[in-house]
Amino acid sequence: MLAPYSYWFFESIIVLGLALLIDQIFGEPPDPVHPTVWMGKVIAFLKARLRNKDPKLEKFNGILLCVVSATIFTVPAYLILSIVKDFLGFLAYTVLAAVILKLTFALKGMAYYTLPIARAMEKGDLREARRWLHFIVRRNPESLDERHVISATIESIAESTVDGVTSALFYYALFGVLGALAFRVISTLDSMVGYKDSEHINLGWFSARLDTIANYIPARLTAFIMVLASWLLQKNWRGAFRIMKRDRFKTESLNAGWPMATMAGALNVQLEKPGHYVLGDMEVELTPAHIREALKIMKVTSILFCLLVVVPVLAVLCLALLPMLK
Repeated sequence: MLAPYSYWFFESIIVLGLALLIDQIFGEPPDPVHPTVWMGKVIAFLKARLRNKDPKLEKFNGILLCVVSATIFTVPAYLILSIVKDFLGFLAYTVLAAVILKLTFALKGMAYYTLPIARAMEKGDLREARRWLHFIVRRNPESLDERHVISATIESIAESTVDGVTSALFYYALFGVLGALAFRVISTLDSMVGYKDSEHINLGWFSARLDTIANYIPARLTAFIMVLASWLLQKNWRGAFRIMKRDRFKTESLNAGWPMATMAGALNVQLEKPGHYVLGDMEVELTPAHIREALKIMKVTSILFCLLVVVPVLAVLCLALLPMLK
């Protein structure tokens, strides 16, 4: 009786494991074929056509922007996965599902952009570090000194642990590959239109709100697991927990402060976005080595998240929900 459902469970685990393996071997695909880039193109196309001088209508169009964008990517993915599973079998389906899942998160990809910053800072090349920082932060890198370049990099690593990895895997556990893909659309929407300036305040309000809701639970789970990762890596796990409790609400974002404050405490450093927030205590000066340490914490946190959240959620769904569909 349990066999069909245990089969689904192990299939899901295989897809997850293969996706993580693909990420570590290949990293991110080239931009011309990267789904996130295509999401950005679709969103930009729709954005230009959904602008409206009427604030109320533009807010409604903001909802439409999310629904249409998500539909454009999830429906074809569903159809393709279904066809492959029905006509090409388990192996082809598993590989395709793993590839799609991998494209919804970027674990190795974070190192691609942040290690050059660490190397540039070690050489004293602030200009080169700022050039790379431009790819991962919204703030103007040209206005940042050495300490703030390192801080911005570590903040980005901490925040990306959630919106770049664990949130997508969380929704994979709940809703499968399509759930992870839908989350990636939401995250991309927020990065493109989720601002409070005059251009985006109406069209992007729903995307920003939806992104906050989507990351709400994963951000908190990730922060607590990051404390455990800090302990395993022999970092200051007590400081990670203490700073998380103290500073998690200092950021404007309801979610970003959780992993960033935890990371600051784990590394015994102070992270600062000038004019916005200061997280942690300056027990030691920031150095490029802290970027490498932050990447280790990100990687271990992501693995632990899979083991402690994704796998148990899949098991619960297997045992509790799938028998109802019999």
